[in-house]
Amino acid sequence: MEIVYETDRLYLCVFEDNHLEYVKQFWGDEEVMALCDGATSHGKLLQVLEGYRKCHEVNGLSVYAVKEKETNEVLGSAGFNVTSSVNEVELIYHFSKNSWGKGYATEAAKACLELARNHGKVHLVTASASPKNNGSLKILEKIGFTFKGMKWFDDTEQEEPYYEYDIATI
Repeated sequence: MEIVYETDRLYLCVFEDNHLEYVKQFWGDEEVMALCDGATSHGKLLQVLEGYRKCHEVNGLSVYAVKEKETNEVLGSAGFNVTSSVNEVELIYHFSKNSWGKGYATEAAKACLELARNHGKVHLVTASASPKNNGSLKILEKIGFTFKGMKWFDDTEQEEPYYEYDIATI
């Protein structure tokens, strides 16, 4: 297990194929992903894990498995979608239902901002969430993101609150 960051309660680590059963509980769960363009079919999840491993290898940043130290279970994911460059990345996080409301997403999101700062090439972190996802919107504001306005997203086919975080402010 390659750990990329550690907090008091969590490890952020590169996804491995043996995480498949865990990721079904968030990316493969319709309720969890209802406000995020729907669940990913279980048949495609291994490809998703491989894609995030490759992203980490190429860019030094990716979306990571969030493991609880106490149980060593994968509770969710947190990290960055990297598109054209690591200068600007998008923060994302998803957690299984049984880990909601325990502060894990906030803790993991803060860790991700530290990862971005330590990376050295990231200048801007962006984020958005469904306007109905009050929990995620609160987390973004709590950890210091600035609301920039509503923005249309083709993948979710809706306008969503759009946030930015200037890495220099960490």
